[in-house]
Amino acid sequence: MKIVFMGTPDFAVPAMEALIQAGEDVAAVFTQPDRPNGRRMKLQFSPVKQAALSHGIPVYQPTSLRQGGEPEKAALAALAPDLIVVAAYGQILPKEVLELPRYGCINVHASLLPRYRGAAPIQHCILNGERESGVTIMQMAEGLDTGDMLLQEAVPIGENETAGELHDKLSACGARLIVKAVQQIGTLTPVPQDDSLSNYAPMIRKEMSALDFTKPASVLHRTVCALTGFTTLDGKRLKVYRSHVCPGTCNAPVGSVTDPETFTVQCGEGTCLTLDEVQLEGGKRLPTTDFLRGKKLTHETRLG
Repeated sequence: MKIVFMGTPDFAVPAMEALIQAGEDVAAVFTQPDRPNGRRMKLQFSPVKQAALSHGIPVYQPTSLRQGGEPEKAALAALAPDLIVVAAYGQILPKEVLELPRYGCINVHASLLPRYRGAAPIQHCILNGERESGVTIMQMAEGLDTGDMLLQEAVPIGENETAGELHDKLSACGARLIVKAVQQIGTLTPVPQDDSLSNYAPMIRKEMSALDFTKPASVLHRTVCALTGFTTLDGKRLKVYRSHVCPGTCNAPVGSVTDPETFTVQCGEGTCLTLDEVQLEGGKRLPTTDFLRGKKLTHETRLG
């Protein structure tokens, strides 16, 4: 079976590698155009492009397949793939592409559909306090993540698990599932999604990472896990990479440090949050134990 793989970020690489290792014929790869990166704004290949080139697979990088991209669409039609596999490609496919392969296009989506359709399912799943996520292999349709489901596997979310850690688990899960789906393509029973159970996971905005200490510690902890939180300390921006919710209650002004030796902060509703890994503007990312060796806190210290 001839496959064209479409993907861009790190999340998609294990799926492509798994297909190659399983002996599938990945004839070409479509990925986003090279982007400028770093201080010198040097053009950088996407992770999928780097992986494809390491295997000698031809790479196509249309700016869009909906408007323009005629040479790449002509090349895709000439390839005559039996199946297109999509994983975090970052572009919406037009109808003529969806209908081109004999088995259509299937997508590796990082949620248990119909929940968390959209661009940022991993982060929103953690923000909303879900205890499990998962991967859905679906038959792509013209709607946003609305196609019939072919395979699905749940993945538990740990209490202090970050979006990065969940990302890696779901990426590995997706790699396993996509090989299974490709090997069984044509025999799997499509299951329509129940639209009444769906919700939308839009792109993350920078302001969503701000820590509002009037909110309960559990809400702030989920923000830290999902996005990396930020606040201010002594007029400087403080990033918070890891935290945990303290048991019990306390009663101090919100945003104040209740325990200077552990960097525990008063939050809303009598709850407290301990900051476990932080980075002060101009400094290094450090475990709190190391950070506090160079930064003295008191009960009068306030954040935000």
